[in-house]
Amino acid sequence: MSSIRTLTRRTVLVAVSAGAALVLAACGGDGDGGSGHEGPHGSASASAEAGREPGREADPESDPGAHNAQDVAFAQGMIPHHRQALEMARLAEGRSASAGVEDLAARIEKAQEPEITTMTGWLKTWGEEVPESMPGTHHSAHSGMPGMMDGQDMAKLERASGEAFDTMFLTMMVEHHEGAVEMAEAEKAKGRYAPAKALADAVVTAQNAEITEMKELLGED
Repeated sequence: MSSIRTLTRRTVLVAVSAGAALVLAACGGDGDGGSGHEGPHGSASASAEAGREPGREADPESDPGAHNAQDVAFAQGMIPHHRQALEMARLAEGRSASAGVEDLAARIEKAQEPEITTMTGWLKTWGEEVPESMPGTHHSAHSGMPGMMDGQDMAKLERASGEAFDTMFLTMMVEHHEGAVEMAEAEKAKGRYAPAKALADAVVTAQNAEITEMKELLGED
C-alpha cells in the first residue's frame, strides 16, 4: 500500500508540473523577455497585423487619426494655392469698380485663411514640412499646380484697375478655383484622413458655387 501511495503521489506531482509548464508557455509570450502585460488586446493587435495583407492600410474608421501621402500632398499643395487666392483677393480693395467683386474677394479671404491655419496644424502634427510663405514672390514656385498664376499674371493684376481689374480678377480666379476643385477631388478620391477629406468636400462645394457666381459677373451665364 505504501508503495502504491508513493507512486500515486509521484504521478500527481508530475501531472501538476506538466500542467504548470503548459500554463507558463501559454503566458510567456514570444520568448523575448516581455513582461506579459500586453494582455488580450496586445495579442489581438499582433494577430490583426499578421493577418493584414502586405501594403494594405488599417481601416480609417478604426484609426480616425490615420493619414496617407495623399493627405500630406493635399495640405502641402493647397496651402500655397490658398495663399495666392488671398493675395489676389486683397488686391481688389482700391482697384475694383464692382461691389460684387469686392464682396466676393472678402468672402474668399474669410473662408480660405482659416483653412490655411487648419492644414498647417495637420502638417505640424504629422511632422511634415509646412510650405513657407514668401511675400512678394507671388508663389511662382508653385505655378505648376492646377490653376496657379505665375509672376507675370500677378504683376498684370496688380497694375490693373477699374473694370479691367474686375474682368482680369474674375477670369483668373475662375481658373484658380477650378484648379483647387481638381486638387480637392483628388483628395476625396485618394485621401485617408477624414478631416482632410471633409475639407476637400467643402472646397469643392464652395468653390464650384463661386465659379458659377464669377461667370455670372463676367456675363458668361
